[in-house]
Amino acid sequence: MSLDISTLPKAAAARLAKLGIKRAFDLVLHLPLRYEDETHLYPIVDAPVGAPALVEGTVVHAEVTYRPRRQLVARVADATGELYVRLLNFYPNQQQQLALGRRVRLLGEIRRGFFGEEMVHPKIRSVGEQTGLAESLTPVYPTVNGLAQPALRKLIAQALKQCELSDTLPPKLLDDLGLMPFAAAVQLLHHPTPDIAQRALSERTHAAWLRLKFDELLAQQLSMRLAYRRRREQTAPILSAAGTLAQQLIATLPFGLTGAQQRVLAEIRHDLASPHPMQRLLQGDVGAGKTIVAALAALDAIEAGYQVALMAPTEILAEQHYKKLSAWLAPLGIEVAWLAGSLKPRAKAAAIAQVESGAARLAIGTHALFQESVAFAQLGLAIVDEQHRFGVHQRLALRGKGGSPHQLMMSATPIPRTLAMSFYADLDVSVVDELPPGRTPIKTRLVSDARREEMIEFVRKVAHEGRQAYWVCPLIEESEALELQTAIDTHIALAEALPEYQVGLVHGRLKAAEKAEVMAAFARNELQVLVATTVIEVGVDVPNATLMVIEHAERMGLAQLHQLRGRVGRGALESSCVLLYSGPLGEVAKQRLKVIFETTDGFVIAREDLRIRGPGEFLGSRQSGVPMLRFADLERDTDLLEQARDVASQLLERAPAVAEAHLARWLAGREELLKT
Repeated sequence: MSLDISTLPKAAAARLAKLGIKRAFDLVLHLPLRYEDETHLYPIVDAPVGAPALVEGTVVHAEVTYRPRRQLVARVADATGELYVRLLNFYPNQQQQLALGRRVRLLGEIRRGFFGEEMVHPKIRSVGEQTGLAESLTPVYPTVNGLAQPALRKLIAQALKQCELSDTLPPKLLDDLGLMPFAAAVQLLHHPTPDIAQRALSERTHAAWLRLKFDELLAQQLSMRLAYRRRREQTAPILSAAGTLAQQLIATLPFGLTGAQQRVLAEIRHDLASPHPMQRLLQGDVGAGKTIVAALAALDAIEAGYQVALMAPTEILAEQHYKKLSAWLAPLGIEVAWLAGSLKPRAKAAAIAQVESGAARLAIGTHALFQESVAFAQLGLAIVDEQHRFGVHQRLALRGKGGSPHQLMMSATPIPRTLAMSFYADLDVSVVDELPPGRTPIKTRLVSDARREEMIEFVRKVAHEGRQAYWVCPLIEESEALELQTAIDTHIALAEALPEYQVGLVHGRLKAAEKAEVMAAFARNELQVLVATTVIEVGVDVPNATLMVIEHAERMGLAQLHQLRGRVGRGALESSCVLLYSGPLGEVAKQRLKVIFETTDGFVIAREDLRIRGPGEFLGSRQSGVPMLRFADLERDTDLLEQARDVASQLLERAPAVAEAHLARWLAGREELLKT
C-alpha cells in the first residue's frame, strides 16, 4: 500500500505536520538526531562504563522501594556478572518486563552507583530465544508527543521504499564535485552501519551529510535566482532624470558625498533607469550616510514625474525621516506627506488625500502607508528603512500600491557575506562602506553594575561640559523574573542624583506625540540626560549626545548593542559607550560583550552575531519568505555554498530541466517560498 500522509488518521497527520511533514518525501528528509547502537551485545562484565551499551540477561531480583523515593529497582545477570536497573518513574508494563525470571535486553549508559554498576532508565526489551541483533545503527528522530519512535521509523522505512530516490543531478556533475549519490546518502543516514564513525554522523561531516547539505543549498540558490529572474521579467517605470533636483539638494548640504555614497548612488540610478523593478538592498554601518543617498534617489524619481514612499518600522524613526527630508526637500518646492497610526482622523484624511491626488510627491510613515485606504497617484519608488523589521508580505503590500514600483531597502545591520550569498541572493546589494569625514571613533567601556555611582558621576561630568547622555534600560516595568533595573526607576534615581540637570524619559508605552516631544526637547538640549528603552535604537540623531550608557548589556544582542552605540559619535566630539553588566555572565553573554568591546566594525559584528545566534534569528521576519536551511551551516559550509551558487547558475543556463527537477524534490508543496 502506498504511503499518503493525507489518508492517515487526522491525529497522526497533525503530529507529522508539526514536524513539517506533509508528503511522503518529507519523511525521507526527516533525518535522525542521533543513533543508538544495537548491533553489538556486550557481556555485562565487559560493558563500558560511561557510554551507551547493549547487554542481555535474566532478572534475578526486582522490588519497588520507597527510600528515598518510590522507584523500581531490579538486578539483571548474565554468565559474566550483574548490574542494577533503576526506574524512578515506571509503569505497570515495565514492572512486568522486569518480573523475576524474565530475560531482557537493556540499552543505556552504565554508571557506578551506590551498590554497584547500574543503568538508570535504560531502554528495555523483552527477548525470546531467537532475538537477533540489529544490522545497522538505530535512528532516533526528532518527534512530538504522541508520535513514538517505532511508529515514526515504520513510516520513514515505508517512505524510503516508496519514494523516488534517483538523482536529480547528472553523474558527471556529482563526480566533478566529489558527491555521493542521493539514494545512497539518505539510506546511509537513516540506517548507518556500525563501522561508520558516529562522530562524522553527529558532526555532519560524513560524505552522506555533505550530499544532503549541498542539495539543500542548491535548492535555495535556484529558488533565489528564479525569484530574481522573475523580477527581471516584470516591467517598472523608467525613472530617468537629469539629476537637477539632486544637485540642488547637494548644493545646500554642509558636507560632500563620500566616494562610497557616490558609487552606491550611481548603482541605484542605473537600476531606476531600467524598465525592470529595482530590488536593491542598501546596507551600511551606523552613521554611514544612507539617508542622504535614499533622498537623492527619491529626488530622481520625483523629477521623473513619480511619487516616492518611505516606510520605517517605528514612529520615532519615521518622524525623524519626515523632519529631516522635509527640511531638505521643502526649499525645493516638494510637498512631503506624513502618515502614521497615531494621526488624528482629520490629519490622516488630509495626508491620504495629498497622496491620492499626487500633490504629495513623497509620503513618509510607518506601516500605515500600506493600509487599504492609502492610494498613490503614481508610485515609482518604495523605500523601506530597517527592512529586516518588516515581514515579506508587508513589503509586498507597499510595493503593490504602485503596481510594480522600484524598491530600495535600507539596513544599518550589515549582512555577513555568507548570509548575503544565500538568503539575500535574490537582491542586488549596495554597500556604503565609508564613514563620513569628521566622525570621532567611539570608545567602548565594560563596567560592572557595582560601579553605578561612578557612572552617574561620569554623566554629571558630561553634562557639566555642555554635552548630553543617553541611559538605556531594557524594561519599562518591574519584572520579578528578570530582576532588571527599569527605565522608570532609573529615571527617578538619575533625576534625584542630578538635580542641577534636566532628565527626560521615553519608552514604547508613551503616546507618539509624547515621545516626539521628549525627543525634540532632547534634540534642542533642553534635556541633558535621556533615560530610554530601546525605542531609540535606530534613527535618532543628536550630534551633541556623546555618552551612551546601556544597562544590562549582557541581556542584549550584538546587533542591538551596535545600533545603540551608534546613537553617539555622530559629530566631531569624542564619544563613549559604557556597557553596564551584571554578573555572573553566561558564555554567550561573554562572547557578545567581548565582540562589541573589541570592534566597532559593523560587518565584523554581524559575522559574529550570525555565528552566535544562527541565521534564523538574524534574518528576522525575512525568513517567512525564504527557504530556511535545516541541514547546512552557513559558517561551516561556506565551500559548499559557493559550489551550490556556481552550479545553480550553470543549471539555469544549460540544464533548466535539471534545475526544475531539483526544486520539485526540495520545495514541492512550498512553492509560496518562490513568489516573493
